[in-house]
Amino acid sequence: MNIPSAGRSGQLASELVSRDRIERDDAGYIQEDDAFFALDLERYWLEVRVLKFWLLGIFVLCLLGAVVATLLATPQYAASSRIEVSQISANITDIDPLEAVGNVSELQYLNTQYELLESRFMAERVTSAGNLARDDEFRSAFDIGEGEEFDEGDVEQILQDSLTIEGITQSSLVDIQFTTPSANLSARLANLWADEFIAANYEKRFGANIEAREFLSDQIEELREVLARSEAELVEYANANEILIIEPRGGDDGQPATQSLAATDLEALNAALAQAVTDRIEAQAIVAAGDLSQKQKNLQITAELAKAKSELSNLQETFGDEFSAIREKKAEIAALQAALDSETSSLRGEAQAALRSASLRERELRAELQRSKSQFLGQQTQGIQYGILSREVETNRALYDALLQRFKELEASGAGQNNIKLIDAASPDNRPVSPSLVQNIAIGIVLAAVLAAALVYLRVLLSQTLRSPEDVQSRIGLPLLGSIPSASNEEVLEELGQESSEVSEAYRSLRSNLAFLTTDGAPKVLMVTSTAPAEGKSISAIALAGSFAKFGKKTLLIDADLRNSKVTQTLSLGTNVGDGLAGLLTSPGRATKDGIVEVSEFGFDLLPIGRKIPNPVDLLASGRLSEIVREAGEIYDQIVIDSAPVLALADAIETSRAADGVLYVIEYDRIKAKAVKASIDRLLGSQATVFGAILTKLDQRAAEYGYGYGYGYGYGYGYGEGREKSGN
Repeated sequence: MNIPSAGRSGQLASELVSRDRIERDDAGYIQEDDAFFALDLERYWLEVRVLKFWLLGIFVLCLLGAVVATLLATPQYAASSRIEVSQISANITDIDPLEAVGNVSELQYLNTQYELLESRFMAERVTSAGNLARDDEFRSAFDIGEGEEFDEGDVEQILQDSLTIEGITQSSLVDIQFTTPSANLSARLANLWADEFIAANYEKRFGANIEAREFLSDQIEELREVLARSEAELVEYANANEILIIEPRGGDDGQPATQSLAATDLEALNAALAQAVTDRIEAQAIVAAGDLSQKQKNLQITAELAKAKSELSNLQETFGDEFSAIREKKAEIAALQAALDSETSSLRGEAQAALRSASLRERELRAELQRSKSQFLGQQTQGIQYGILSREVETNRALYDALLQRFKELEASGAGQNNIKLIDAASPDNRPVSPSLVQNIAIGIVLAAVLAAALVYLRVLLSQTLRSPEDVQSRIGLPLLGSIPSASNEEVLEELGQESSEVSEAYRSLRSNLAFLTTDGAPKVLMVTSTAPAEGKSISAIALAGSFAKFGKKTLLIDADLRNSKVTQTLSLGTNVGDGLAGLLTSPGRATKDGIVEVSEFGFDLLPIGRKIPNPVDLLASGRLSEIVREAGEIYDQIVIDSAPVLALADAIETSRAADGVLYVIEYDRIKAKAVKASIDRLLGSQATVFGAILTKLDQRAAEYGYGYGYGYGYGYGYGEGREKSGN
């Protein structure tokens, strides 16, 4: 409860009605001068206390739901295979693959592999490789009937939903995990996924080589047939024209050259003829010159004859002709000479025979050369076509050899090592990973906490009424001058008669707070109004007037609710109360004291409404009410005016002109805050001073918020619980 301090009494009234200083939005946030302060945790805590049984029910239901979900859920089994993803792979050949390796960071490369592992492409590949759409184990695990429509797209979606890819921190290892209702199926899918990813990566890395090899294989096969046809045509043409090709010999350009048999024969005959001519000329010269010594110079007899002649000459110089040794030597020389002459005669015959033979050989070779020459010249024209066919064969053979060589190179380059390897294969694990009772209970607790928080938040956010005394100031912008417990009309009157009752104490506290509104104490003329009927406005006016009277002030209560007065009925005064305020308003010449009735039970005087009038607004706006109040002020120390509710009427606006200020009554948890604020805005717009609010009819719910009704006498919270609310 806000009790203004006496030191600030001169400025308090204007400050209390200023709502620009403190505002609160519907979510319970406080703002001051458009600056966000903080979340009103106390408001939320109070809502928690009010909703404690609801919140407890939410927690119980969530926990029961977690247990039931655990019992009803299908067991799920997980299996994972582990692969190693290396960015760089070794190439065992010196031949570069067709596809260039890009330079990317390791993190980027690993993230790419993670995305590929989870891609639709892998799901399609695994579905096709495992024929899962028709796999009995797969269909049985996911309860897919035989007649149920189920295509590969459904399988791929199931695979992606069951797959979990998790990279091992600070490593190149990746776990491929599948969670399905079958332990064997989980292990099988994890291994199949790993195998297909490794195969797909290999195809991606060396796919260009594979495609190139396939293309070259087709080209080689086609070129092989072309080469065979060209060689067959060459052989057929050579056989048809009796063209024989000898072994190749080196050409002038270093390339192998071929030569026909006719050309070879012609070349050989020409060489043989040249040798025959040489032999014939040599033999002819020998015969013509008669010089056969050159033919016999290497014979032993010639050597012996020369030796004998030399020895004879030496002997003659030393000895005489009669020397026996000389005679013997001469006889030896004569014998050798006779032998030499005989040999020379024989050699001459041989030389002539050799000349005849050489001449004959020359003639024969010339004739054969002429025949070969004619044959060679005949094959010259045929050689042109043969050369064309031969070049075609060589060209086809060169192309074939080049393609075959490139094919072998690609085969060698395609033998590169895959940079993704299987480290650990998945194996079935018969221990289910879900449902987990502990995990489900934890989820249930978290869910319950979220729902409970949402309920409390929505309760505060959607709350349109004033749920606590503190809301009066934070949401309406008025200071709370008093909090009144709930009670029926009869009980309130009874309680007001008891000095120690909570109701009586509450209104005494209200009266004390009013004493601090001005330096002279409580304002002399106070108007009591509310937003709508039955908020406790009339009861509060009666109780406040009685409290002032008990405090020793001469007090007058004016019943200005000309449309629906409850004061007379509440005080049980009957109908014989005179013309009252209505008569004074309609008869300007009458004295104010003529309509006043004494209420001895509470110690104050009452100016009742009197009779009903058809035009209350016009009478209240005439200024006559202000005159009546002014006249009463000369007699009474305190005047309390019970005005009509504000609503959309102008009664309270016109009545406020006769009062020093307004006490605004608000029923706890009934009237929307927007309606209250709109009504107060109307009052403020008419230059009325609103001193503060009185919160009435607080019940047990208010006690849950921590606001009780005891004011020092030890009375507990919850006064008036179970009682009917007053109709005023």
